[in-house]
Amino acid sequence: MLSYRHGYHAGNYADVLKHSILLQTLKLMHKKNKPMVYIDTHAGAGGYALSDEFAQKTGEYLEGVAKLWDKQELPEALCQYISDIKHFNGSDELELYPGSPAFVDMNLRDNDRMVLHELHGADHQLLDEQLGGDKQIKVIKGDGLKGLLAAVPPLERRGVILIDPSYEIKSDYQEVAKAVIKAHKKFATGVYMIWYPVVKREQTEAMFDLLKQSGIKRQLRIEQAIRPDSEEFGMTAAGLWVINPPWQLDEIAETTLAYLDPLLNQGGGHVQVTWEVGE
Repeated sequence: MLSYRHGYHAGNYADVLKHSILLQTLKLMHKKNKPMVYIDTHAGAGGYALSDEFAQKTGEYLEGVAKLWDKQELPEALCQYISDIKHFNGSDELELYPGSPAFVDMNLRDNDRMVLHELHGADHQLLDEQLGGDKQIKVIKGDGLKGLLAAVPPLERRGVILIDPSYEIKSDYQEVAKAVIKAHKKFATGVYMIWYPVVKREQTEAMFDLLKQSGIKRQLRIEQAIRPDSEEFGMTAAGLWVINPPWQLDEIAETTLAYLDPLLNQGGGHVQVTWEVGE
């Protein structure tokens, strides 16, 4: 698990969907002028240079954020997403890519706070250097799933939790589901956003079966596949499984994916926004 570095994948198609929907979730939560907390279980380094060896080795950002960079008349979710990345770069040149904590930091209100967990030593150091000096932000070096259980229920009683592990170990899928079920028992009104890859569909669906059988209500799947499911190595799809999504997030996701699908689909892919568990 400690070998994973998100720099290889920063700005890929999965990040486009994850971060554009995360930003819209925050925007919807901010419609109420009440404080909230953002909890990130696998926060990463905070930001990534697309010129470094990690990003250049895979070039995944070229099939993701780079394809949107110069587009005009983007849907609202993607317009804010690109605008925030340009703000992070300080120019119209795509050189840096913000991680999830940096996106949230750019949209943090005075009465909000963040709790960020990162286990990887080098990434934790970078994250702490970037954001650790802010009194609204707590940066923790440790296991994010254990940290999640310690962080809920928050004093604010309002929060967005992003669970975004590497899934390098097969047991990660089951551990994520178990941790979310435990956290939900302590903090039932939180918005839980589970990012997931589809490498082997049966692993992903087994995780979701646990969640669907848990008795937890309001579970929404937002998924983009760029290729059909395959037994060959590699991620063919990615998405967000959202518990307690804010009102209208499903509609925003449909509009966003309708734009992204023809742009990023590599042949035989699909998109879906599905209520897997209702009220």
